[in-house]
Amino acid sequence: MRVIQFGRNVSLPVLCAPSWCVTEKSLSIHVALNHVTHYRYDRLVGLSPQVVRLRPAPHCRTRILSFSLNVQPAGHFINWQQDPQANYLARLVFPDQTRELRIEVDLVAEMSVLNPFDFFLTPYAEQFPFLYDPDERRELVPYMVKAPATPLIEGYLAGISRERCRTIDFVVGINQRLAHDVRYLIRLEPGVQSPEETLDNRSGSCRELAR
Repeated sequence: MRVIQFGRNVSLPVLCAPSWCVTEKSLSIHVALNHVTHYRYDRLVGLSPQVVRLRPAPHCRTRILSFSLNVQPAGHFINWQQDPQANYLARLVFPDQTRELRIEVDLVAEMSVLNPFDFFLTPYAEQFPFLYDPDERRELVPYMVKAPATPLIEGYLAGISRERCRTIDFVVGINQRLAHDVRYLIRLEPGVQSPEETLDNRSGSCRELAR
């Protein structure tokens, strides 16, 4: 794991894309996002170390043109780390007591049209169902852990055909079925629905549909 350490009172500098990423002839849309998490306390408090996951992963397909992270109180230490999936983690340590904690992120993303089928499959995986290569299967073990199937989930899975077909067609078919069966909505309530609740409600927000 690579760790990049910055000194005290230093926030993450703005990261800019190389010149070849942006051209005057580009037809893409640039979107500026601002996110603020702000806590205020009625007395001086000591803060435990905080882990912030608000920096886009280096492997995301959306091009990030600039990114900055500003943290208050200013008297803090920040260590940048990466988890096993290469996601960025900012570990913050606050040596002094404070009356507030404020974390602000600004970024600019380039919203380009991407071809979702711009990939290829290894030959043995072009038809579904298939068996993973033993070496790849060892690497994928963490992603193959299954939670117990609840009644609605079990019934939903039973309705998916396992007949041999192109793997891409199989994945597209599942996505089409989910889009038909589960309505997307903006949900402001805290927490995340379980998959069973999402199927029962036949609706969910992005946090539920990503599960």
